[in-house]
Amino acid sequence: MTVKARETCELAIVGGGPAGLAAATLAAELGVEAVLFDEQPTPGGQVYRNVEATCRRQDDLPAFLGADYRGGLALVERFRASAAAYEPMSAIWQVTAGGKLGVSQRGEAYLTQARRVILATGAMERPFPIPGWTLPGVMGAGAVQTLMKASGLVPDRPTVIAGSGPLIYLVAYQLMQAGAPLQAIVDTSAQPLIRSAFAALPHLSGAAGELFKGLTWIAALKAKRIPMLAGRNLVAEGTSRVEAVSFEADGRRQRLATSLLLLHEGVIPNIQITTSLRCRHEWDPAQMAWRPATDEWGATSLDPIAIAGDGAAIRGAKAAVPLGRLAALDAACRLGHIAEGERDERAAPERAALARQHNFRSFLDRLYRPIESVRPLDDATIACRCEEVTAGDLRELIDDGFTDLNQLKSFSRCGMGQCQGRMCSNTVGRVLAERLGTGMAEVGHYRLRLPVKPLPIEQLALLKNADRNSKPILPVVAGDPSQRI
Repeated sequence: MTVKARETCELAIVGGGPAGLAAATLAAELGVEAVLFDEQPTPGGQVYRNVEATCRRQDDLPAFLGADYRGGLALVERFRASAAAYEPMSAIWQVTAGGKLGVSQRGEAYLTQARRVILATGAMERPFPIPGWTLPGVMGAGAVQTLMKASGLVPDRPTVIAGSGPLIYLVAYQLMQAGAPLQAIVDTSAQPLIRSAFAALPHLSGAAGELFKGLTWIAALKAKRIPMLAGRNLVAEGTSRVEAVSFEADGRRQRLATSLLLLHEGVIPNIQITTSLRCRHEWDPAQMAWRPATDEWGATSLDPIAIAGDGAAIRGAKAAVPLGRLAALDAACRLGHIAEGERDERAAPERAALARQHNFRSFLDRLYRPIESVRPLDDATIACRCEEVTAGDLRELIDDGFTDLNQLKSFSRCGMGQCQGRMCSNTVGRVLAERLGTGMAEVGHYRLRLPVKPLPIEQLALLKNADRNSKPILPVVAGDPSQRI
């Protein structure tokens, strides 16, 4: 198939989740030539993945996935009805400081020049390195949810969910309704949700409905007699595949036999593109993750680049929509389609919607600190699964004098595998910070190189509409430890 390369556009939006859909829809309504580039074949992102096809199913899967998921259909339909252009199955492997995007689409690659770019790349599951986490049969809880949404696949083997955060109870509830053999939930949270929720309710104006949903899931799981245990120091056990999970509870070691272990301790911003761009980043101690520094409109330290949604900070799907709209309003203003006064007036209801989400998000951040996934690793635990580098290997290199994160990357090969550091950046940084007795803000993060997504050499060799004499300019902010080379 021959792909028609899109040479230019006013506004390029990367990512088809709630933030990207909201941004593209509003921008098009304001007269902006908006193009949404999305890796998936249909819009919806991770949270509303495959929502159009799923809502047309005649079985019980739409009901199992819940009203919040089905509610994403209206967002997708508004986008479909807008004048925004849609480029599905498009992986963005490059974004330059000047707004040039490298697109890989259906086996061909091309470049397109945008006057402004909104990155709506969303979040990724926080890496959860425990002993045995690379065994077959150990997965992220979000990955199983993705399989349910994309293909209607439900686990048919004994399953244990371990970790913390509202998603573990949502996924457990969905699996239970779908008839999966759910064995137990091992909660690594510092405090149970029920006790914390009732204590915090007077301070969470407007969040009673969200809390009630979580408590409803727990009540339904208890009614089905699904064991809910508190545990720490998880270990996935097995030889050729996972056979059990063990953990500490009530001062003793417990063990649960299982064929499928789902791990989850929250999500973190997906910052692959922004780190490759050398945008200024900040360490977020509340969410224990790196995030790009943005202003109130989502604009980054690079003039044409903005971010909307969880790619800037984890706020959830309900906040992603107003965040996408704010980024679109600012883009329309900068591109000359609306005046600043209209931008600010239209932004008022979006900011009010964000304010309603703020206290609840802060409550979740405090309640679900990722205690287990950020504890010190045993020497034998794999830190980088692509290159099979253990925490002990890293400590030996650090003791030999490799005390810069990107130097450590060069000599250990952590961050050079298929995922390009997505799954090990925070873990390797944490090992380095612990060994040096410093903080994550001081050790910085990986300096990524293009392409940010794997790209066949054949596509580069046959790159359409490429200026062979030009090179991407990647500015480095002097003195910023997060930009360390």
